[in-house]
Amino acid sequence: MYSKIMLPVDLNEEASWEKALPTALALCQSFGASLHVVTVLPDYRMPLVGSYFPKNFAEKAHKAVSDAQHEFIREHVPEDITVQSVIVDGSPWEAIINAAKQLEIDLIVMASHNKRKFVDYVLGPNAEHVVHHSKMSVMIVR
Repeated sequence: MYSKIMLPVDLNEEASWEKALPTALALCQSFGASLHVVTVLPDYRMPLVGSYFPKNFAEKAHKAVSDAQHEFIREHVPEDITVQSVIVDGSPWEAIINAAKQLEIDLIVMASHNKRKFVDYVLGPNAEHVVHHSKMSVMIVR
């Protein structure tokens, strides 16, 4: 039923993955699907934004996030699951949808928000946008 499952994660906010990760892993194991862990960075390369950051900041940010994401995968994803680390730039919901299209994802598994923290509040609208604008299936885990 599913062969490629995407899990968007904010590596700085456990609420973005603590409930969605076990669900995504169970689905990967059930269907023999690969897992695509996606982290979205702000687009530091935009001229207006980029001028406020030191030279090569975007490359250093990508390297730091890549290292952190690989560590996340080592700690949380069993070795029997094929996994891909994906880092994209832009607004969270648009970057998630674009990456899902490029990777030909069958299912996006992501956390909902729980309004206890500002970060959780922000995640809510992103999940909502992904659900409304995505052409592939989306599972929201509460």
